[in-house]
Amino acid sequence: MTHSNESGKGAGTTRRDFLKASTVAASAAVSGALGISRSVFAAGSDIIRVGMIGCGGRNAGAAAQALTADSGARLVAMCDIFVDRVKGKRAILKEQKPDQVIVDDDHCFAGFDGYKHVIESSDVVLIANAAKFHPLHSMTAIRAGKHVFVEKPHGIDPAGVKLMQQAADLAKQKRLCIVSGLHSRYHEGYAETVQRIYDGAIGDVVAIEENFLRAPYVIINRKPGLSELQWQCSTQYHFRWLSGDDVPQSLVHNLDRSSWVMHNKVPVKCHGLGGRSSMTEPIYGDVFDHHSVIYEFESGVRLYAFCRTTTGCHNGSSSVVLGSKGKADITRCRIWGETNWRWQGRCNPYQREHDILFAAIRSGNPVNNGDYMARSTMVGVMGQISCYTGKEVKWEQINKSDFYYPPRPEDCRDDMDPPVKAGAHGSYPVPKPGFTKMI
Repeated sequence: MTHSNESGKGAGTTRRDFLKASTVAASAAVSGALGISRSVFAAGSDIIRVGMIGCGGRNAGAAAQALTADSGARLVAMCDIFVDRVKGKRAILKEQKPDQVIVDDDHCFAGFDGYKHVIESSDVVLIANAAKFHPLHSMTAIRAGKHVFVEKPHGIDPAGVKLMQQAADLAKQKRLCIVSGLHSRYHEGYAETVQRIYDGAIGDVVAIEENFLRAPYVIINRKPGLSELQWQCSTQYHFRWLSGDDVPQSLVHNLDRSSWVMHNKVPVKCHGLGGRSSMTEPIYGDVFDHHSVIYEFESGVRLYAFCRTTTGCHNGSSSVVLGSKGKADITRCRIWGETNWRWQGRCNPYQREHDILFAAIRSGNPVNNGDYMARSTMVGVMGQISCYTGKEVKWEQINKSDFYYPPRPEDCRDDMDPPVKAGAHGSYPVPKPGFTKMI
């Protein structure tokens, strides 16, 4: 969610140096040694070939932002489970960026293996498909020497998150860029708000409340003729084996901001409550429609995190930090209490993350978000599994686990049976807290 922020009193000029340095801070781990080889560009030219893995709305947006970020970028390859999505998004992007979209029919790929052909054709890969595949596709691209932008979440289970961390580590070794879709780190207003919390503007952090409350996300009616596998892939947000459900899928943004406020520390444990109360029809798949997770940090600070996807209820998104001398709302860039402040300015973090990515490629100083992208995702996975099982989950415990939602991403095939099927009444079975075991 992007907020436009207008300033009130208190936007002091002492933060100018901080704002000037925010690009470096957002980059997380910018290395300044040897430059990236110019072989990353197509045929040694100044053209940077861009490929899309996933052709939903989010990756179409990412592609437009990538092409806006660099006039030398050319979209050359696209893939999705469905070829009509590929060609539909190609037409939309061609209309937006006619000189930069040069994808021919031979570079429109469909099916589970399409990602391999996109990686082969590209210098930079944009990954925003079903989250189950984000770690595998990122690692495959990094191994092939390609730069990566990958949407959140960076895995849906412990095994996937560990693979994503390995991909980020390998990117650092190979001096390749890997940029995370956890866009909050790229919002200048959020960054200054966090810095002011660090500086003591609200005193000691006492507690944090995180909310991501909304109606069901991307509801798609089942089209006639689709197989069960195709149907589930077409509405992937509503199936656990593809999306991981709403804590790692959506609340991960909030959890990343909380970890940031806590100096990138992780909670030592959590316990969660969740279930499916009203969104029970087959169209809603096998995910929960509400989650509540309480995380506890070693310092004793508690994070109260809530997400919900139900109709007819109160909606809202916020990241509120409660301190001994006031409170801050990161997403609104405001502080109240002994210090009253509001950020001046506007920022589109979705565009900025691509601006920084392509500038890093051009400059030869790779940007690597691996220091927080896997960690924040694992915090989300930890909370989701606690909700599913009804058990307290410890950070040490989740990091020792190799649990994954079957099948493994590399074993998915276009002709396979999906791992979950509807019951006698058409609805899909969901986890039963207190009975379901995962780790």
